[in-house]
Amino acid sequence: MRPLRKIIFPAAGMGTRFLPATKASPKEMLTIVDKPLIQYGVEEALAAGMDHIIMVTGRGKRAIEDHFDISAELEANLKSAGKSKLYKAVSRVSRMAEVVYVRQKQALGLGHAVLCAEHWLNDEPFGVSLADELIVGNIPAMQQLREVYEATGCSVLGLMQVPEDQVSRYGIVDYIAEESGLLRLTDMVEKPAPEDAPSHLAIVGRYIFTPALMTLLKDVQPGKGGEIQLTDAIAALARQEPIYGVLLDGQRFDAGTPEGFLKANAVLGLQHAVYGDAFRQALKEYL
Repeated sequence: MRPLRKIIFPAAGMGTRFLPATKASPKEMLTIVDKPLIQYGVEEALAAGMDHIIMVTGRGKRAIEDHFDISAELEANLKSAGKSKLYKAVSRVSRMAEVVYVRQKQALGLGHAVLCAEHWLNDEPFGVSLADELIVGNIPAMQQLREVYEATGCSVLGLMQVPEDQVSRYGIVDYIAEESGLLRLTDMVEKPAPEDAPSHLAIVGRYIFTPALMTLLKDVQPGKGGEIQLTDAIAALARQEPIYGVLLDGQRFDAGTPEGFLKANAVLGLQHAVYGDAFRQALKEYL
């Protein structure tokens, strides 16, 4: 197996569900308590040993680049003012990882966004993380996938159980439970009607792929809206080589929706070491 160090963050979406907040600011830079959403994803990847970060961005996403860049003037001001905690926090973000940026010039789907990063992969295995799927737990979600990848050498998808009335929002998998306890995936259906869903296990924005996926993505035919669906390429890959699924352990928030975003801020705000107690008291008084 070749080393697994690279991970793609598709971040070119327009964030229309958050308008007007995202008119001039990327949705990935909306904050969950005290950090932008995209930073949670990058920290999760780094904790799993994936330190080559590839951001696939689009027009109006410059703030993401600025966030992970060094701001010499800001750091100098914080340091000279004696604000050591803030200085360390800002400095750490700027130096936590090397990030490269690729522009997705047309919104042609998640599969197309992943394909835009092909040049940087050099025929290596790679991860994909959708930052608006926020997953918080004792073991980082990407690390849970990595452990199965290193045991099998195969592609791995992060899964979670969803209620029947929500299966039409997700890519849903069909699977075989092997004697080892691993879930071998046999098919994927993008946003099926509840009666057509092969299971209630949904793909939740965490992936590790062998290099074969890139070859298959090039052959995927555009579907509805002219988009290239990542799920179609995964289904084709499952017919060629084993793909496994991992039921992820952790709290999941669909922070790409206003409701999920609010829930994430509420729950993580209550759990925050600095702000949690005061926030809990404020909520009690308000409610």
